[in-house]
Amino acid sequence: MEPVLQCKNLNIAYNGHTVVKDVSFDVMPGEYLCIVGENGSGKSSLVKGLLNLVPVRSGSVSFAEGVSGGIGYLPQQSPIQRDFPASVEEVVLLGCIKNTGFRPFFSKSEKKTAEENMKQLHIFDIRKKSYRELSGGQQQRVLLARALCSADRMLLLDEPVTGLDPIVSSELYSVIHKLNHERNLTVVMVSHDIASATANADKILHLDEKVEFFGTADEYLDSNLGKRFAKGV
Repeated sequence: MEPVLQCKNLNIAYNGHTVVKDVSFDVMPGEYLCIVGENGSGKSSLVKGLLNLVPVRSGSVSFAEGVSGGIGYLPQQSPIQRDFPASVEEVVLLGCIKNTGFRPFFSKSEKKTAEENMKQLHIFDIRKKSYRELSGGQQQRVLLARALCSADRMLLLDEPVTGLDPIVSSELYSVIHKLNHERNLTVVMVSHDIASATANADKILHLDEKVEFFGTADEYLDSNLGKRFAKGV
């Protein structure tokens, strides 16, 4: 089986300072990969490099045929984005915008896709509400629904539960796990939550500029590195 994503000897640097060094890994169809590591270890930069959102100094990123057009991306949310003046439905529909081309409107099919994703994320009943008036957990569900409108093959998530309380975080992790299994969506997620990462993911990539560990969640928990971080060291 061909990997949906291959990263080979990737190097990313800002202002001459290397933040991702010689990183290699691959992701198979339907896999759930969590990228973990301490603050400043290059996790978010790696995800942005995979999407060509930051310049790559050297190395390569390749996707299987047809995958790059079916990737949903959920970045970290800024305070300005939390105050976005639009309805839930309008925000979710933005995930379909890549398909509109020069059309100044969304098709029935695109609206149906947005509706289905809002229903799956349990936000259809609040679709007319202002996004800025929602709780943090509701906003993340809206952004995930938006990402799903772009994702028919892969989801890339950058710390989707940042700032959320433990109960809401657990609910969102459950939703992502369900999407991975029910839709066979490949998931690549940056996370600080080692317990949830090892409970939900198939594989763990532990980053500290370079790859410190890459393997199954069970192998990670059995490793000295995994044992240290699972205890919060």
